[in-house]
Amino acid sequence: MKRSFFWIILMLLSIHSAVAQCPAQNTAFKAGEILTYDLYFNWKFIWVKVGSASMDIANTRYNGKDAYRCHLITRGSKRADKFFVMRDTLVSIVDHSIVPYYFRKGALEGKQYRVDEVWYNYQNNYTILRQLYKNPKNKINIQNKRSTECVYDMLSMLLKARSFNADGYKVGQKIKFLMADGDDVKMETLIYRGKKNFEMENTGITYRCLVFSFVEYKNKQEKEVITFYVTDDKNHLPVRLDMYLNFGSAKAFLNGFKGIRNPMTSIIKK
Repeated sequence: MKRSFFWIILMLLSIHSAVAQCPAQNTAFKAGEILTYDLYFNWKFIWVKVGSASMDIANTRYNGKDAYRCHLITRGSKRADKFFVMRDTLVSIVDHSIVPYYFRKGALEGKQYRVDEVWYNYQNNYTILRQLYKNPKNKINIQNKRSTECVYDMLSMLLKARSFNADGYKVGQKIKFLMADGDDVKMETLIYRGKKNFEMENTGITYRCLVFSFVEYKNKQEKEVITFYVTDDKNHLPVRLDMYLNFGSAKAFLNGFKGIRNPMTSIIKK
């Protein structure tokens, strides 16, 4: 699978902004938060649970400064391993203004293992990146880049995006942002689809959510890759993702949370 589960989950509510605007006030999370997910795949018209995922946030120190460490893990079940092995481990370190310092992703998908690493520095209104990418053949590519705009990785974008207020968004609005991915920095696109209430299939809880689509363009044709839902409250927790893959469809559902910063006012029914 070209894009891992957590690459998908982190395409949330991003704003395209200048470096001077990169620091943000954190209103959504705190150290001690833990989220867990169930992963499902459509196998011959039957939805089968194929694994789980978890995310936690903790306090840490980086180069002598206080910071947050975000740690995410995706694991396929033993049953799913017979068809496709998936082991993704991601770490992101950001300061308390959600400015990224460091990112690493180690991904075992099928028989292929890849490593992405990003180191961030900030000088003279530039974001300076050092990117390392190790492909499945253990070939390492290192690149140095700089941008006058904010650049994020999968996890730091999630952390920052969770504090944004989407009240001013209009249905159909396109949101663009820069993402460090592998050995490249790419402009990505989200489309806001509006609000929707839905009942979680695995827990029976009904949430009020903001709905977004992550799309790609080929020959000027728009292709929907993921539809995802985040809670319409100050936590902005990702609670459901519908993924349209080249070899089928997959879903992820939130099955538990603890240590969250704000009340879950988006819960309509338990």
